[in-house]
Amino acid sequence: MSWTSIIAIYALFWVLTAFVVLPIGVRTHDELGLEKTAGQADSAPGNFNPKQIILRTTLLSAALFGLYYANYTYGWIDRHSFDFLVSGRPA
Repeated sequence: MSWTSIIAIYALFWVLTAFVVLPIGVRTHDELGLEKTAGQADSAPGNFNPKQIILRTTLLSAALFGLYYANYTYGWIDRHSFDFLVSGRPA
């Protein structure tokens, strides 16, 4: 696997993981008992912390990419692992 492929696949893992991590631990102003600004949406986060989100995303995506790369290297799961999905073939 080339370095450009590694970077591109890791970037995909990072972006997808960011969407999973974003809502974790976020509370609204009502839940935190904070005062809202005029015109603010009721669902706006009151404790948004981008540094924590970036750290969590980086750690989780690194772990997931590590598993992906180990599977790529050692071949634990390959296309033959899913032969049971093809109709007409015995399992």
